[in-house]
Amino acid sequence: MTDTARIPDKPALEGLESKWGGVWETEGTYRFEREGATREGIYSIDTPPPTASGSLHIGHVFSYTHTDVMARFQRMRGKHVFYPMGWDDNGLPTERRVQNYYGVRCDPTLPYEPDFTPPFEGGEGKSVKAADQKPISRRNFIELCERLTVEDEQQFEALWRQLGLSVDWTQTYRTIADEALFTSQLAFVRNVERGEAYQALAPTLWDVTFRTAVAQAELEDREQPGHYHRVAFAKPDGGHVEIETSRPELIPACVALVAHPDDERYQPLFGTTVTTPVFGVEVPVVAHHLAQKDKGTGIAMICTFGDVTDVVWWRELDLPNRAIIGFDGRIIAEAPDAITTEAGREAYAKLAGKTAFSAKQAVVELLRESGDLLADPKAITHPVKFFEKGDRPLEIVSTRQWYVVNGARDEALKDRLLERGRQIGWHPDFMRVRYENWVGGLSGDWLISRQRFFGVPIPVWYPIDAQGDPVFDEPIVATREMLPVDPSSTAAPGYDESQRGQAGGFVGEHDVMDTWATSSLTPQLAGGWERDPELFDLVFPYSLRPQGQDIIRTWLFSTALRAELEHGVAPWSNAAVSGFIVDPDRKKMSKSKGNVVTPAGLLDQHGADAVRYWAASSRLGTDAAFDPQNPTQVKIGRRLAIKVLNAAKFILGFEGAADAAVTVPVDRSMLAGLATVVDQATRALESYDHARALEVSETFFWTFCDDYLELVKERAYGEASAEQASAVAALKTALSVLLRLFAPVIPYAAEEAWSWSNPGSVHVADWPAVDELAARGEAGVELLELASLALTGIRRAKTDAKASQKTPVASAVIAAPAAATALLASAEGDLRAVGRIADLGFEEAEVLQVRDVVLEVPREEASA
Repeated sequence: MTDTARIPDKPALEGLESKWGGVWETEGTYRFEREGATREGIYSIDTPPPTASGSLHIGHVFSYTHTDVMARFQRMRGKHVFYPMGWDDNGLPTERRVQNYYGVRCDPTLPYEPDFTPPFEGGEGKSVKAADQKPISRRNFIELCERLTVEDEQQFEALWRQLGLSVDWTQTYRTIADEALFTSQLAFVRNVERGEAYQALAPTLWDVTFRTAVAQAELEDREQPGHYHRVAFAKPDGGHVEIETSRPELIPACVALVAHPDDERYQPLFGTTVTTPVFGVEVPVVAHHLAQKDKGTGIAMICTFGDVTDVVWWRELDLPNRAIIGFDGRIIAEAPDAITTEAGREAYAKLAGKTAFSAKQAVVELLRESGDLLADPKAITHPVKFFEKGDRPLEIVSTRQWYVVNGARDEALKDRLLERGRQIGWHPDFMRVRYENWVGGLSGDWLISRQRFFGVPIPVWYPIDAQGDPVFDEPIVATREMLPVDPSSTAAPGYDESQRGQAGGFVGEHDVMDTWATSSLTPQLAGGWERDPELFDLVFPYSLRPQGQDIIRTWLFSTALRAELEHGVAPWSNAAVSGFIVDPDRKKMSKSKGNVVTPAGLLDQHGADAVRYWAASSRLGTDAAFDPQNPTQVKIGRRLAIKVLNAAKFILGFEGAADAAVTVPVDRSMLAGLATVVDQATRALESYDHARALEVSETFFWTFCDDYLELVKERAYGEASAEQASAVAALKTALSVLLRLFAPVIPYAAEEAWSWSNPGSVHVADWPAVDELAARGEAGVELLELASLALTGIRRAKTDAKASQKTPVASAVIAAPAAATALLASAEGDLRAVGRIADLGFEEAEVLQVRDVVLEVPREEASA
């Protein structure tokens, strides 16, 4: 029954977030109820854990709303929805933010200060140069990381709650918490036990700013200015070979020249040697299919290591390693052994200690002096590899790192991963190709170790031999019982702390895991793998993985990999991939471009329902433009939410019951049309097309308000009768259905309006079904459509006459095909009432039109 006392005089959106947010939390509206749940009755979501560093942006609101619409839909369909929230709070972004925020940097050699106070408390600290940041111990640094991430997470949660995410906030996790450490380390230990994780000394992509290794999935190409330098390599016969290079500073690291095996220009040189300019090192000329005949002069130098192709050539051609760039990005002091001439060593000494940029300038001058620079450098723009969060180009250095197999060198594993991709329902389907292309293009196993401080420790130690050297080939792996463990503060199994760093003792692994090595386990983290077997069996494999398209290669692939290695299954049934938010110029929003919009102001100004409407209007996989100066779709969403409240207040003001008989044909026609909308919206949501579901529901709603409601309101206001009861029942039935259709998108307005006439929450009410409308809507949808057209014709006639819509009509004729006039005759009473028509006639015509409209002349005009 309608509680008129609960209906405000002037319904408004303001205040609904705080009002209903508190109610939902108190009543546990979105709580996952495990008791009585079966695997078939659960809809589980592997929710993306946002990086707890800085602030959320409008793109988060965009994609997380898509997920929430689906969660709400499935909950209303009777599913037990497992909808957790995680916080990704370990990784380089957190470390960088802590450095800037507190004005500190980590120095693991320093002792712990129990009462440490950072030099900047609550400030960004960006005015402090890196060299001026205060060095602190690793433990002090981690404590600051944990403090700041907790603060950020509280702000994030408040924003998510304001947005109305129907998350179960009792199911939260942090990627640096003990449960996450346990899960991540246990998965790693099992990878080692099965031979899927291993350590190797190999060329590694290296970020010289962060001093850490970088995985293939974390790379991005950025167009950078540079120069091609045409350089001469001496042939034994006194001639020379010309090459073009953008990195002349790597000539001392050159180990060969390479050309395509089919290139006739260089076939006579294969198997011979040439001598490097300035440094005088004899190197072979080799053939390889990756050499490009149409690039530069068609022959290139192989350096250890200038780029990833150099690594492939070095490995496949079994070439020596003459690496000259150190972990700090500078030329190392010691010249390669291959440089044996005095002139070569003197030249190298001029480079030692320089940055790659300065070394390039020095080598160019040396080449000019020797006459081996054959032309002035030619300006170019070319793609250069960067760490996606880095500011300087990557270098390639040789380091000892931990890897996990990923199919790059195992065709059987690659085939299984491709098959798992085919078992997942992709929304939109074309995103599957991006996954398949990534798997097919893998060039090396997954590098998971990072030289950082705030992360999950790799649970490994190494024995130290009698000479005091670590024996890296005999790692000591933690047992399950020890987990979670930090090898830097816990002794290795079978040793005590006094043996740390001593000959015959042990040394702990200092590296931590790549953040994706933890995030790849979000299904296991949230589902309680190996901690809560009952819960894990209920939710895994998950129903849905929602995420952005830019992390298919990282998060999606790595999660699929870990699930295959550990469980032999695809981790989810469906993957829903959102598009990007772009600015009005169609440029992707990013902090580096300075065009990011934060959502707090939008939510405060327009309301959560309005912002959610904007997000839900875009289909999965489709980029959406957003102009913060003119958020048109947000304003449309706010108008819709307000209209829902006002329409509900208006309809609930009529006397009558929703379950009364619906007997009047136009009422039954409206319900038949609504049944079609329910069917279309349901099918769309089942196909993960929330935008289509919203579109059909909204289109019907505005027709319902503008036409049907206007058409029948006089009858609904009238004296008690079967016709009056039919109108009120149809209106209230439609309102109930429409509120439930809109509930996933505009949850606050829907809940407010629902509460005026229903017990409980609309968000746990049954999703509307065609069956509840079909029996009452047998008149077909055509009648309401025809009546709407006739009503439009009557309104237009008054508008053309520059008369008020309240002006009485002495007479009018509706002309239409015979079948249409027969239908319209059943709505004659409503048409006469709404048009204030005294005499309404019907005639046959080819198309529907309203004509011969005669307005009653007001008395004052007649007397004049």
